[in-house]
Amino acid sequence: MGIIIVAISFATAWAVRGQFGHEQGAAWAAAIGGLALVLVSNRPDWYQRALSVTLASAVGWGMGGMISYGQVVGYGRADNFPNAAYGLLMLFVIGGLFGLIGGGLTGLSLESTSNKKVNWARLTTEMVAGAVITYGFFVMQLEILMTPPRSEAWAFCLGAGLAMVWYMARNGFHSSLRVAFFTMIGGGFGFAFGNFLQVTGNILEINFNMWNVMEYSIGFFGGSALAYSVFTSNWPVLSEQPKNWENRVAFLIVFLLIPFIVYSESLSIGKLTEQLRNSGIDVRTATISSITAFLLIALSGLLYFFKVERAGFNFNKKAVQLGYIIFFSVYVAVSFLVTGFFGAQIHSNHILYVINILIAVVLLYRVGNPFITTDETASTVTSKHWLMMGVVLLAIVLLAFLLVNMHGDLGGSHNRFE
Repeated sequence: MGIIIVAISFATAWAVRGQFGHEQGAAWAAAIGGLALVLVSNRPDWYQRALSVTLASAVGWGMGGMISYGQVVGYGRADNFPNAAYGLLMLFVIGGLFGLIGGGLTGLSLESTSNKKVNWARLTTEMVAGAVITYGFFVMQLEILMTPPRSEAWAFCLGAGLAMVWYMARNGFHSSLRVAFFTMIGGGFGFAFGNFLQVTGNILEINFNMWNVMEYSIGFFGGSALAYSVFTSNWPVLSEQPKNWENRVAFLIVFLLIPFIVYSESLSIGKLTEQLRNSGIDVRTATISSITAFLLIALSGLLYFFKVERAGFNFNKKAVQLGYIIFFSVYVAVSFLVTGFFGAQIHSNHILYVINILIAVVLLYRVGNPFITTDETASTVTSKHWLMMGVVLLAIVLLAFLLVNMHGDLGGSHNRFE
């Protein structure tokens, strides 16, 4: 039940992210997923770290938002096997990088204790250095390009992810390493399988936003893998609580800064007027939509801040659940606004967002202890797990083979190799 709730939360938020894109949209979506993970854990010590875990999830998954993948999706639509397979496999890499860093930082925020504390300053420095060195080596020196002529920022994320893995391995953060590995596989498969679903839907001429289906897929499988690996790993009891100033900083970044960056980039009066004009919506309606979005973000964030501030940032399950519902609902609400809700334009996929929230909230009242005791609980990444990744890669290649035998020339297709 806990895995399903986290998967639905990540999937729905990631689908909403399609309205905003980039790092800020991914960060907001991942913050919702991080809150869901803490909420269903039923661990009071994790509730106290709700803001820290949410911030780590937002930063980790948000970092992958810099990767350009529109061209890669086009490779998956190619009518020949080499390019289609390349497209789906590169989507595995991109989705895997989302999951690797997002899952890894989330795990580290749960495994850091007073006895074995994560040195966040050192980790950040190493990840930045790894990003720059890897980009310089692969892209500038060897000229290995995934998506020419678009940005090759995947190499930055690859370097940052490898540096994070090295840090976890040498400092004994085995549970975090296991979470990073599983979430990498889940996110990678979710993105590749999502592209398969998208192309299949286009072939069958299904009247639905199939791009949104692809986004839902990476969120669902990435969230499922994250939750499964967390709930089947060993975690220390967190006796040390974040200081109030740390909670305030995390709150301001997650609940105010990230949403207002989304507002600035997608929901400001100028941006919204330009976007809605193409849908036949007048300036007055766009202005009202923009102001409403601003008030929703500001009032919800401030009211929740005053509530947790008054409680001395002493989080219990009820406080975390309130934050989850507020943050999730506002994200979906602004998605309605950015697509013309006040202009009487309501899309079917947006109705499904609301249904997903309702399902997640109902399931919250049925979830018990989500942690599973197995023989693997004390282990880290083993050869069996690498074999599992090999099976996933083989499955993706088979999906590419199926695709090219299902269609001819498709609009929006690209060839990486002539």
